[in-house]
Amino acid sequence: MAQVRPYRGVDATERLAQRRRRLFEAGLDLLGAAGQDPAELTVRAICAQAGLGVRYFYETFTDKDDFAGQVYDWVIAEIAATTQAAVAAAPLRDQSRVAMANIVRTIAADQRVGRLVFSVQLSNAVIVRKRAESTALFAALLLQHAGALGTHDNELDAATAHFTVGGVGQTISAWLAGTLRLDSDELVDRLAGSIDAVAGLPAAEI
Repeated sequence: MAQVRPYRGVDATERLAQRRRRLFEAGLDLLGAAGQDPAELTVRAICAQAGLGVRYFYETFTDKDDFAGQVYDWVIAEIAATTQAAVAAAPLRDQSRVAMANIVRTIAADQRVGRLVFSVQLSNAVIVRKRAESTALFAALLLQHAGALGTHDNELDAATAHFTVGGVGQTISAWLAGTLRLDSDELVDRLAGSIDAVAGLPAAEI
């Protein structure tokens, strides 16, 4: 196999990673845009936003739906990694607040992320499906957290966990839209308190 020489000091693997990152950022720009609902992305619009030719899109993605799914997974993976790291460093009974603080801080720093993951105004079919998948994951993690506290019983079932996770998402969506006039600390306190109530923590310890 012929060796591909570096171009301007950057090898082929790194150039591919750079283009992939530019396309991901373009997807986040389009899917997380304020006041817009790009229900149907186009490859041409994605490439124009990234400043890349169409051929570079197809070196990584099979089609626009594959692209939208990978953009969502990329964002969720970053949120999950930073949240898990923060939670792992916190005492068990502080973990709900630490987790919510990390998520709220992340979406406050980049509201494109918040709109992609939580906005009810975004109707792209792939993102809607991806959200359903991540809701199931977060519900399972909530049940796991409750079990670690020794409070998981028949009263704390999957339906309750899904209800709570859905409520958290709806609350964050309303906050991003400006219909909830809470500062970030107040929002974190409310979300963490709701999660801990489901997990069975006494109010005085929240």
